Amino acid sequence: MNSVTLRLPFTGRWRALNSPARRVPSHGSELFGESHAIDFVAVDEAGRTARTRDWRTVLATEPPERFVGFGRPILAPIAGRVVVVHDGEPDHAARRSQLALLPYALGQARRVGQGIDAIAGNHIILHEPDSGTYVALVHLRAGSLTVRPGNEVVAGAPLGQCGNSGNSTQPHLHLQVMDALDLRLARGVPLLFADFREWPAWGGRVVEHDSGIPAEGSVVTPA
Repeated sequence: MNSVTLRLPFTGRWRALNSPARRVPSHGSELFGESHAIDFVAVDEAGRTARTRDWRTVLATEPPERFVGFGRPILAPIAGRVVVVHDGEPDHAARRSQLALLPYALGQARRVGQGIDAIAGNHIILHEPDSGTYVALVHLRAGSLTVRPGNEVVAGAPLGQCGNSGNSTQPHLHLQVMDALDLRLARGVPLLFADFREWPAWGGRVVEHDSGIPAEGSVVTPA
């Protein structure tokens, strides 16, 4: 299937992780339609995901409110119809510590066994009418979702806030395009983003893109 072009679903600076520009499947799996998915983690002007580091950063979990992205507005990347809204999953503690990440990683199989909502957390799925594809925005903040199934939205419309629900180690947005609504059956669809600025991970000048995929580790903003 041809690529689907989206707008970046936020304002400000965000770092691209697990980018399909690096590899496909981008998250190491074809499951749940995520073969071309991408993650975005909000950063400040110094490139930090959180402005605080203390003993918890090294040894324990941290409150999600400490992270730059927690509560940031998430916007519609396309014009389309809202077809799925799931809310009510908790925003759990964040983990930068290797000591905290290890037991979390060991619980991955259990979360998969609990079903889509345990993995995706609070999420929204939009239907893009021209391509017939579905766009999922995942790990949103509990109680922040502002749309309902059946709503028609324009690109750039507010949908909710960045959270740390579902299978997430720190507040971030997971975004993917799929060929079907049911995540258990869906296949991932390649995606592109229109009109963005990119600061490469290795440094250098900002690059202006009319269309493209952010490279792994680069920082992007809408143009």
